[in-house]
Amino acid sequence: MSNEENVKPEETIQPQPSETNNESAVDQLKSTAGNLFSSFLSLKETNPKVFFGAIAGVAALLVLMMSSGGNGSKPSLSGPKIINLSVGQRYSLKSANAYDPSATVRLVSTPGAIASYDDTEEADRSGVCQHMPQGTQVSVLDFADAFGKQNAYAKVKVEDGDCKGTEAWALAIDIQ
Repeated sequence: MSNEENVKPEETIQPQPSETNNESAVDQLKSTAGNLFSSFLSLKETNPKVFFGAIAGVAALLVLMMSSGGNGSKPSLSGPKIINLSVGQRYSLKSANAYDPSATVRLVSTPGAIASYDDTEEADRSGVCQHMPQGTQVSVLDFADAFGKQNAYAKVKVEDGDCKGTEAWALAIDIQ
């Protein structure tokens, strides 16, 4: 065998697609999109009812998709529970509007004073038996109506802690 016979025949290499082919595809796509857009805009002049109907249909479809929500399971809301309080019963204080477990419940000397509550003075923030920790045991003594709602405030007597025996008013929703 000669060296010429041992030599493998050359492989033919396929030419790679050139960038000009890619550029022509992009140009063709741009021209097609431009033609569609111009025909859609010409529809506005030739048949405005169809043009604006199509826009309204797309908008309605978007609103429907956005309002349909996710997988259908919605989280349950866990807000304050309004319970029927009874005079003489023991309850605990629980702030209805706070997620912080260290939040306190405001007790005031007269019903309705919570609405005008302002603790800008140091004495209002650190006064004795004005801010009770959540979970403090209280007994309900009386009720007061406010703002067209019956039993909006409850007069309570503190049953434990440093303020045991103190009587004050609290929002009824803060008593659980």
